[in-house]
Amino acid sequence: MSGQTRKKIQKKMKIRGYGLRMDALDEILSFVNRFPDAEDEAIDLLLDQFEHESSLKSSIIDKESVNRVTSVLLQAEAAAEGDSGSASNHSAIRVIDAFLVPKFRYDSIKKHFYQHAGSLPIHGEASAKAALYRDRFLLLFQRVSRDQHFSRPSFDVVNSEFGSCEISTIQSLVGQTGRRWVMGVISQLEDGHFYLEDLAASVEIDLSKAKITTGFFTENTIVVAEGEMLVDGIFQVITCGFPPLEDRDQSLKLLAGYDFFGGGTLKKEDTLRLADLEKRAANDMFVILSDIWLDNEEVMGKLEVVLDGFESVEVVPSLFVFMGNFCSHPCNLSFHSFSSLRLQFGKLGQMIAAHPRLKEHSRFLFIPGPDDAGPSTVLPRCALPKYLTEELKKYIPNAIFSSNPCRIKFYTQEIVFFRQDLLYRMRRSCLIPPSREETDDPFEHLVATITHQSHLCPLPLTVQPIIWNYDHSLHLYPTPHAIVLADKSEQKAFKYTGITCFNPGSFSSDSTFVAYRPCTQEVEFSAL
Repeated sequence: MSGQTRKKIQKKMKIRGYGLRMDALDEILSFVNRFPDAEDEAIDLLLDQFEHESSLKSSIIDKESVNRVTSVLLQAEAAAEGDSGSASNHSAIRVIDAFLVPKFRYDSIKKHFYQHAGSLPIHGEASAKAALYRDRFLLLFQRVSRDQHFSRPSFDVVNSEFGSCEISTIQSLVGQTGRRWVMGVISQLEDGHFYLEDLAASVEIDLSKAKITTGFFTENTIVVAEGEMLVDGIFQVITCGFPPLEDRDQSLKLLAGYDFFGGGTLKKEDTLRLADLEKRAANDMFVILSDIWLDNEEVMGKLEVVLDGFESVEVVPSLFVFMGNFCSHPCNLSFHSFSSLRLQFGKLGQMIAAHPRLKEHSRFLFIPGPDDAGPSTVLPRCALPKYLTEELKKYIPNAIFSSNPCRIKFYTQEIVFFRQDLLYRMRRSCLIPPSREETDDPFEHLVATITHQSHLCPLPLTVQPIIWNYDHSLHLYPTPHAIVLADKSEQKAFKYTGITCFNPGSFSSDSTFVAYRPCTQEVEFSAL
């Protein structure tokens, strides 16, 4: 019987994305054996407690972590059955910190991905910066190479009226005449002169006559361009667009067994079971608010109105996502009010605790904004400092403080949260005015850019620094089900090639927020 229980524990741990050491498995087994008539409930309760355990440094559970959690649960043994209902609700939501996202690299020789092994220091060596660009390029190149329009035909066939769209290397353009398709990253190697670079060479480009597709074409974006070499060695671009997208299901077929998202790999039967549970959770809702200025009494008053409203609904939201900035003034070197900000977080905790239904049945996730307290403005940003959040944790022990960006796995749904004033910065960095042929909505241009680039922030590193070794945490491959692009600009939503993208707006400035139903991918705009 213990063998079956062992398998059950391992299976449930794997669904949640945890790994187990052997001594930890023995500890869990001894805990579960205390409840012979409620093994499943005991395992679920234990796993739910792991979700709340802030001291976990890794997804590999050791014996000490199990001892710490079981000692807490055994003190409340009598209440175990009563807690199992809320445990199953909470267990559907898994928050993945950006610094825990697995890193995969593409081997262009063997033509497959492999997981990076070893440590990833925050301060990388110079080679890590070069690897950042190489990894981005190869991620998109392997996608383009499978596209029917750009892949090399297996047999000699008669070209269409448009000719062959096979991608040429930039190095091969030397001495060539006629139109060619190339793929590379736009870079400014000399002031005022833009180049297209691939892994082996670079060529100066002229974009003045280029016909472009939807999106923001900035320095650092990777493009597929058609053009021809001029006598002076400049590549005259005729048509320019982003690498074509790949359907999520197609990507997952090719990447079976790889956990790019960080939520754990699942067997087919486990995925089907989660999909069935997801259908039953059609009423589950996430409430997402951005820019909650805790030092502004008017904003706090509006937030209390929102909490009062959701306290009285029949089914309370599963998750509240509070995104920064959490202060009306940037928390930079001239900011000296950290002690008062700490107290304001405590007041927020009191406010939430005053709503018993929300405190008991909802979870609260906090994501820092671009001007919040932290070591620097570099991406990804780590969670809010413990000093600021300790007071709030006294009132809401299960509050989650994660990185920016961060990811959420809700049953089978994959959702990415990112708080950055990206729209304004992308528009400022454009090299050529966006095309108005398909749309003139800037938000739609932004969504097209980040999805085709498979990257949350394809800005130059001089505009938005990124930790070289953790650039993979901003990748959007395979494409997630939803992307939350919290921005100080107006509320927007746009469904692009099956991906739901939306901006909840600024709660402090416009009193706007979003209620999102992940099971149906339905976005409800809300405002006070």
